[in-house]
Amino acid sequence: MSHDIPVPRKLLGSAALLVAFSLAAVAIGRFGGVGVTQMPAAHAVQVLDLTVEDRQGGSVTLRDARDGRLVAEVAPGEDGFLRATLRVMAQARLREGLPRGEPFRLTRWDNGTLSLDDVASGRRINLEAFGLGNAAAFARLLEQGRGAS
Repeated sequence: MSHDIPVPRKLLGSAALLVAFSLAAVAIGRFGGVGVTQMPAAHAVQVLDLTVEDRQGGSVTLRDARDGRLVAEVAPGEDGFLRATLRVMAQARLREGLPRGEPFRLTRWDNGTLSLDDVASGRRINLEAFGLGNAAAFARLLEQGRGAS
């Protein structure tokens, strides 16, 4: 037993026009740049390459990778966001079998943002995504690194 439900041709034509219009609108937007928001390219204004070393007792030392000067020592229980971010990036390296000794690159951009890059894997974390207070912990490292040089 078959049930044929008649669909009016006018309704099918209208649906086809709607689909065609939608595809055309997407194509015009995609290829013509209509409705697309783009941020201007940012340029680095300050860069600090950091090596990270776990110490006995749970502290972490951060050194300028260029000359080995101490930038900061983070005691256990301090700067939780900073420690957790570096730990996550280091663990990702281990999972991928990448070398531990490569530095992490902390960058201040001319648009005011901060990023932390894993030089070994190419991963980047935009630090403002976690709040300005958390990004400030890394901003302090840039200032301390400037004083260490």
